[in-house]
Amino acid sequence: MYPISFMPPEGRAPHADSWYAASAGDIPNYPELRGHKRADVAVVGGGYTGLSAARSLAAAGLKVVVLEANKVGWGASGRNGGQIHPGQRMDPDWLAAKVGEAATRDLLKLADEARRFLDTLVAEEAIDCDLTGGLIHAVHKSRAVEGERRHIDHLRTKWGIEHQFLDRDETARRLGTDVYHAASYDPQGGKLQPLKLALGLARSAAARGAEIHEDSRVVAITHGPKVIVRTPKGEVMADHVLLCGNGYLGGLDPATDERVLPINNFILATEPLDVDLIPGREAVSDSRFVVYYWHVTADRRLIFGGGETYTHNFPGDIAAFVRPHLARVYPKLANVPVSHAWGGTLGITFNRMPYIARPKANVWVAAGYSGQGVMLAPFVGHVVAEAIGGTMKRFDAFAAVPTMPFPGGTLMRWPTLVAAMTWFKLLDSI
Repeated sequence: MYPISFMPPEGRAPHADSWYAASAGDIPNYPELRGHKRADVAVVGGGYTGLSAARSLAAAGLKVVVLEANKVGWGASGRNGGQIHPGQRMDPDWLAAKVGEAATRDLLKLADEARRFLDTLVAEEAIDCDLTGGLIHAVHKSRAVEGERRHIDHLRTKWGIEHQFLDRDETARRLGTDVYHAASYDPQGGKLQPLKLALGLARSAAARGAEIHEDSRVVAITHGPKVIVRTPKGEVMADHVLLCGNGYLGGLDPATDERVLPINNFILATEPLDVDLIPGREAVSDSRFVVYYWHVTADRRLIFGGGETYTHNFPGDIAAFVRPHLARVYPKLANVPVSHAWGGTLGITFNRMPYIARPKANVWVAAGYSGQGVMLAPFVGHVVAEAIGGTMKRFDAFAAVPTMPFPGGTLMRWPTLVAAMTWFKLLDSI
């Protein structure tokens, strides 16, 4: 096992000031990379994808070095809404139009495998991440109710996906608010404490022999028969490199930059509530394009995410930024005491499907989960590890989904996105 130490409570500052970090317990501290290392695989990014890949690669007997610019789980893997969204990110009909019905059914089977993989991973590694089942998708426009009902019927009859339609009264009872017109319930969805999952993955990878290095930002990659990955104080020469920095990869791979755009999302955690807001403890998201998502923790805090920005800067007062969104859903909680508020950067793609690719024989990319990383990313990390070992079938199924560059490439992707998101926000409100 590669040696680690533990930071005292005051050492948590490198992580966002989130409820996740405050409730994660002892957070391991992995050493900075110094000097030269030789590896079979260098993994760039210490989030779900990279850590899961390292775990599987090390279990297969390969020498693996993980390079994380900050701390394990520091990015989206440790800051997200903790929501488990089953299936693929896009509707099966959309996928069928792109890759055909047979390939779509294979992708849906892979999504089911990803869900089971997450459950098995948490159980086998005894990761105490508060995993709970059930996801409610709330409809915020009255004119969309019948379309939602028809969509649920179509998913069942065409694709064998079982969701339950909830009418307005049942939706209000389950969510503790009457602002939604209907909802669907997915028993395969759920929620968890995301930073605990990332830390558990890191422990598991390290226990299997993977080397993890924090505070080791990759500054350059030299490609060739061997890949040389450089950090400020060291380098790794490897047979393969896996790029999975997601929204934080910027600049290391131009093709990924053209396809994966970083956006910022914001979350608050309330103090424990004195009401049983969501009696079934399901995770919840809604039908807005700029989605709201929330759940109640075991100690009755409301974790609520809403609002996005598209620059490198976060709002000065994140709680104040998120509060108006919370008040739309729960007007009576407009002034509820907030214990933590934080932001994070996730990677989205133009068509919202993950960018999973092998641009060179020894270069692998997995990024752009577009909000579905909690369920997909650990499994995709395992699938990439499997592919590096020579078993390509599941990797190829993911990689077959086209992920086009953003219009205008890296230079114009931000203004294009801002214009598009402004339009969709307008549609959300009318």
